[in-house]
Amino acid sequence: MSLILFLIIGALAGWLAGQFMKGSSFGLLGNMAIGVVGSFIGGFAIGLLGFSSSGLIASIITATLGACILLYLAQYLKS
Repeated sequence: MSLILFLIIGALAGWLAGQFMKGSSFGLLGNMAIGVVGSFIGGFAIGLLGFSSSGLIASIITATLGACILLYLAQYLKS
């Protein structure tokens, strides 16, 4: 996967996670950071469940799931 596509998926996943978890966006760079870290978390979580993700849509779903987990943990640790 090219770096540009990876960053686009990260930005989209970060934005989607922001919509699901908080109801707002974190800006382009914030969304990218959340989405990129979320893609690693989501890939790990999906792997633990015995699934694998291949393809564009599966990558977006995996990264969004991981970004939601990341935002949930951040809110949990904050309170």
